[in-house]
Amino acid sequence: MGKLVVSLDNVVLKEVQIQKERTTLGRRPYNDIVIDNLAVSGEHAVLLAVGEDVFLEDLNSTNGTYINGKAVKKQLLSHNDSIEIGKYRLKYLTDEVPDYEKTMILRPGTFTPHLPPMPAVQTLPASVKVLNGGAAGREVLLSKAVTTVGKPGTQVASIAKRPTGYVLAHVEGDARPSINGAPLGDGVMALKNGDIIELAGTQMQFIQG
Repeated sequence: MGKLVVSLDNVVLKEVQIQKERTTLGRRPYNDIVIDNLAVSGEHAVLLAVGEDVFLEDLNSTNGTYINGKAVKKQLLSHNDSIEIGKYRLKYLTDEVPDYEKTMILRPGTFTPHLPPMPAVQTLPASVKVLNGGAAGREVLLSKAVTTVGKPGTQVASIAKRPTGYVLAHVEGDARPSINGAPLGDGVMALKNGDIIELAGTQMQFIQG
């Protein structure tokens, strides 16, 4: 979640890792972070961790709690915020800079880094040829992005055309289709030229190129 670097007169006194949902700061010895200074109230402020966020809340202290020079009652802390309590300064540092700080935002007219061209992958036309049953010898061209095969209500599979090739996926039915005798899992299976697909009692061969 982050840590606090406690300093006085630009001298670092200690670092405190924020690990609890509630971390108290104050002059009394039972606080999680004890700041022994008369300008600091007994229970001065509290850090509240909510998920990855950390809020700082002033506990009606006598002299107030300041973040980056402004008095606050409760505020969400950001990386590198400077908290002032009495004469003490506490620098809030997150373990990891948030994603939005890592993201490069490109606006019109700004420099666009040169990226190497992606290799062009051409998916060769493919078809499936029925090997048995009444439709033996029939060939279906896989011209659409997704072609469904099988018997609706019994067993259906889909053959999807992707930039890297064709993949088979289970769509409907208790039994899963098989490729070269091996049952298809939960995901998709890449098809190779000559693969034998079997579903709903029908065998068909995947032909590509």
